[in-house]
Amino acid sequence: MLTRSVESAFIIGVYHRKNSKYDAQESFDEAKSLAGTAGATRVGDEFVEVRQFNPGTFFGSGKVEEIGKKIEILKPRIIIVDYELSPVQNRNLEETWKTRVIDRTGLILDIFAQRARSKEGKLQVELAQLEYLLPRLVGAWAHLKKSQGGIGFRGPGETQLEVDRRRARERIAFLKKNLKRVAVSREIHRAKRQSVPIPTVSLIGYTNAGKSTLFNCLLQAHEFAENKLFATLDPKTKKLRLPSGLNILVSDTVGFIRNLPHQLIESFKSTFEEVGDSELLIHVIDASHPDRAQQTETVERILSELDLAEKPVIKVLNKIDLVNVHHPQGNPSSGTSQGAIEISALNGLGIDRLLAKIEEVLSGMYDKPVHLLIPHHQGKILSEVFTHGRVISTENTDDGTLVLAHLPPKWQNLFADYRHTHT
Repeated sequence: MLTRSVESAFIIGVYHRKNSKYDAQESFDEAKSLAGTAGATRVGDEFVEVRQFNPGTFFGSGKVEEIGKKIEILKPRIIIVDYELSPVQNRNLEETWKTRVIDRTGLILDIFAQRARSKEGKLQVELAQLEYLLPRLVGAWAHLKKSQGGIGFRGPGETQLEVDRRRARERIAFLKKNLKRVAVSREIHRAKRQSVPIPTVSLIGYTNAGKSTLFNCLLQAHEFAENKLFATLDPKTKKLRLPSGLNILVSDTVGFIRNLPHQLIESFKSTFEEVGDSELLIHVIDASHPDRAQQTETVERILSELDLAEKPVIKVLNKIDLVNVHHPQGNPSSGTSQGAIEISALNGLGIDRLLAKIEEVLSGMYDKPVHLLIPHHQGKILSEVFTHGRVISTENTDDGTLVLAHLPPKWQNLFADYRHTHT
């Protein structure tokens, strides 16, 4: 993993025929940005075509030697390979190049470790890191095993290996136990929210698409937002009152990225469960990014993997102020973004249209209008109907206020006692 101080890095992009060269190049460019986010200074890079992966060193022997000569000249403190390395490949490359080597997964995990702020986020990231590192502990001591015999092997290498593995497993068990406690607490908070069921809208999207900036714009909040990949990890939820008076909860979530490590998906399940509880998703897309179509597809694929593909989604093209609309490739309405709402979260452009669309979609989820008879002394209940429903008409009667309103599904049962058969 990277240390928190700035380190010199040599970055290696990888193209293999099972992927397109364009995707490999885009991933390579993204790896350079990830390295900068992690605190590394790039002193060199190389884009390598690999026809067949070497099980021992990932690259062929000739390429390993060729890169090794560049490393001797540039003397980077770390080498970043934009692909997933096996523990053995990782270890052998380090021994050959005499320099620390991490792969794409290790790089992303390091950024998550730096960016996590909440107790739960830190626990989730540490768990993902340990599960990633555990098999690499074996690789780290493999050379000692080879130098000792098999039967009767009781050397210090085996002792240290077993100690490291046992401590790692104990820590993993401890973290999982603590995360279960946090999950229980989260469930309690979730149950409280559902007892006062306000519709929840979650902001999702590729990392650095501007979700946190949009969150701040909508809520006039002052949450951390920065023009970097994974600028924020910990989900945030706040109440927003729409122009019609309807109250909703808006949640900002962790950004997605291509080849998101499975350790992180597993560790951040509770975060993704929050997304699953939402009535509506707002997919924030960076309109100014040249690879926005691929980023959009990545987010949609991850949603599908999380069984969230059927959720209602509003696509939002953010950073529209950075798009040169006169350039053919800068047309924000092309490709997978067609029909999306164009906004700039930074200067507020298009936010009114977005709020109107949110109301339109949420209104479409409501059941057909119902008649409620609210006794005159139940002013609080009448206020809640106005706050959480869409009131069509009211009529004062001797028995109370007769209300015709659309109600969100979550509120149907809560107002069941006031249902009235209108004649």
